[in-house]
Amino acid sequence: METLFANTKEKMQKSVKALETEYAQLKAGRANPAVLDKIRVDYYGTPTPINQMAAVSVTEALILTIQPWDKTTIAAIEKAIQSSDIGINPQNDGVVIRLIFPKLTEESRKSLCKEIRNTAEQAKVAVRNTRRDAIDKAKKMEKASEITEDDLKNAEKKIQDYTDKYTKEIETISEAKEKEIMSI
Repeated sequence: METLFANTKEKMQKSVKALETEYAQLKAGRANPAVLDKIRVDYYGTPTPINQMAAVSVTEALILTIQPWDKTTIAAIEKAIQSSDIGINPQNDGVVIRLIFPKLTEESRKSLCKEIRNTAEQAKVAVRNTRRDAIDKAKKMEKASEITEDDLKNAEKKIQDYTDKYTKEIETISEAKEKEIMSI
């Protein structure tokens, strides 16, 4: 029974971590190296993350600088950024690549907030699905006479408590991200 609780808690925590990772990669009107995390560059036939090929730094609030350790890869990095979905055109001066993030308009802020709410809802759905799976497992255990009916009721309550806790955490993270976007 304890492994059921541990697995449930772990899956719910992973949903929250995935949400935080997704929020870190949002293009939020300021330079953020996390927007490059999903981009892979073909480096001698191997898809390689940019941060393993170059120094990535925020030089100004709206400018991200990418300085490759191997100067011959600058064109490949630029091409990977252009073909990605981040929507920022890289500026290559032959030594470094600069990504200049545009200031957010009111409309783009509202659009980002809508995206934040949708992502939060997906995380809540993942938590609820984990709850459903855990309760189903507990019911099967009760049916197989591995646990008593009282144990099942206690398990359902504990699983629901986890669900409430992580749903509240998702809401808190989401609200903080929305406030951050609207204050930029």
